[in-house]
Amino acid sequence: MALLLGIDTGGTYTDAVLFDEERGVIASAKSLTTRANYAVGIGKSVAAVVAAEKISPADIGLVSLSTTLATNALVEGQGGHVCLVMIGFDEAALDRNGLREALKGDPVIFLGGGHNGQGEAEVPLDEAALAAELAEKAGHVTAFAVAGLFAIRNPEHELRVRELILQRSDSYSVTCSHELSSKLDGPRRALTSVLNARLINLIHHLITSSESLFAEMKIDAPLMVVQGDGALISAEIAKVKPIETILSGPAASLVGAAYLSGEKNAIVSDIGGTTTDIAVLENGSPRLDADGATVGGWRTMVEAVAIHTVGLGGDSEVAAVKSGFVLALALGPRRVVPVSLLAVDYPDLVQTTLDAQLLRERWQDNFGRFALAVGRESAHLANLSDLERELLAELQAGPMPLEKLVTRRKQAAALDRLVSAGLVMIAGLTPSDAAHVLGLHEAWDRSAAEKAATLFARQKDGRGVPLARSATEVSDMIFNALVTTSSETLLAAALGKDSLLTPGEAVTVLHAAHREDPHPLVNVDIGLRLPVIGLGASAHIYYPEVAARLKTRAVIPEHAGVANAVGAVVGQVRVSAHASISPTDNDGYRLYHSGEPLDFASLEAAAAEAEKCLTCEARELAIEAGAAEINTKFVRRDNIAHINGQEMFVESLLDVTAFGRPRIAR
Repeated sequence: MALLLGIDTGGTYTDAVLFDEERGVIASAKSLTTRANYAVGIGKSVAAVVAAEKISPADIGLVSLSTTLATNALVEGQGGHVCLVMIGFDEAALDRNGLREALKGDPVIFLGGGHNGQGEAEVPLDEAALAAELAEKAGHVTAFAVAGLFAIRNPEHELRVRELILQRSDSYSVTCSHELSSKLDGPRRALTSVLNARLINLIHHLITSSESLFAEMKIDAPLMVVQGDGALISAEIAKVKPIETILSGPAASLVGAAYLSGEKNAIVSDIGGTTTDIAVLENGSPRLDADGATVGGWRTMVEAVAIHTVGLGGDSEVAAVKSGFVLALALGPRRVVPVSLLAVDYPDLVQTTLDAQLLRERWQDNFGRFALAVGRESAHLANLSDLERELLAELQAGPMPLEKLVTRRKQAAALDRLVSAGLVMIAGLTPSDAAHVLGLHEAWDRSAAEKAATLFARQKDGRGVPLARSATEVSDMIFNALVTTSSETLLAAALGKDSLLTPGEAVTVLHAAHREDPHPLVNVDIGLRLPVIGLGASAHIYYPEVAARLKTRAVIPEHAGVANAVGAVVGQVRVSAHASISPTDNDGYRLYHSGEPLDFASLEAAAAEAEKCLTCEARELAIEAGAAEINTKFVRRDNIAHINGQEMFVESLLDVTAFGRPRIAR
């Protein structure tokens, strides 16, 4: 049988596994993620597993990729500049669902047009206004998002706008909202489309660089990508619908967790470099979020695992925040390069800088911090200010201490913009460094971690008291902060929307249960009923203590550090097509699907046509997504209202799901 290659490109590590459908995982490897060119890190991991088993690349019949790239980009506020085209909406729509905040000042074009709830165009599409606006916006954005009023009832205006944009330039990508969701709520569809458009360059770069790498390595096999619901799609679909890959990594980890642990019901917590992702396994399958995935504060319309994602990971930025006279530790949400890791590649720079800073008596905010250019080609380069270009040019020769790079407030603001654009990364103290100081992690430069922690501990509160007395003490504080935050997040995720106890109340009880001075009259306790499956390279460091605080057991399965890559190859293709039927004023029934609405005299006739159309559409989508031996499942749900003892038909919702294992090259 052909071997399967699973890959996960995370914020810190890129993992690879070779998988045999009879023997399971036969080889695994882990390399540092190379953001300047993702193919470098992928290539190292793939080469390692190929060499470990001494196989020919021709033996690989399928490559499947999961990635936290889209999730991390949304959490960290990265991505390209987009233009949103709103058809039939007024400006007030931007104030719904956080759409205005998500745009981040990017331009919006408001056009006459759109449809009513019956899928009928009441106002013609204003093509002349679009042409004038496009002439003004040309060259200032990397992608377009298009959202039309009631476009899920009739998508003709969205499709026409896309056609007109592409006529003017084939270099633009255009996302139409009706292709991402079949649900009402235009502003939220617009939000999802904006995020999709913003991610296209990032995901496209990852996939194309991977494809080039595999061609060089003589791996001639289909390339799949994990969606946010754990299903697989072809790489070509992922290029144009990158929003579908948000929560790809967490979804793959859930699938991998179920396979590796054998647990059917558990809470899965996957700690990476940038984020911690928590979800629930129910009867061996991931619990899905029917309301749409929320990432980086944005509630999208993407069906994905019901995941609780926080900007907390091994590489989270550690900061000391003043609260009155007291200093308090804060972790994340921004990911930074651990100082101990930077010292591996630039030992002289890091050690010399830290030694010089340790000789100074007075703490400065930029001590122990560095900046380095990521170096990846980006559409952001064309939109940089002169100051941003100057800073980026200084970093082309290599990383620099922040105290030398940033000497004015304007430079600090410019550097923040470069970081947000994904062109520069900051290096500083992280939980990974603290783990090195405490002897819990040994992969990088422990002496650099100790020096950075010593510097960090010297910060003083409003009373002149240092944050900590030693590198070890401050590292213990960082370790406990991560364990505490992880415990709180697990509780919040487990409670979800349950009205028994709010997440905030649960955290208060947790703090009370672990006070050093317990209440003399009241026993306070709280915990989890399900085991915690800890995943990620650092899961063994933190999760035994997290589980102990939550009165449950920790399950750290074999291959826990590469569970995402395992999940990428044991999943299957699964796609759905949706339609709805509503009554019309003339006692008929109107079928809304991916094309123009269709009218029928009876509900059963409309339902029969819907099943036929949806089955055909779902099968075509599954073939396009890379499935073989496709099965389909049809579900119809009729909504009936009871008024004055009489039944009244409201709506019928119809779905066809097509599923099957991906095609494998033999």
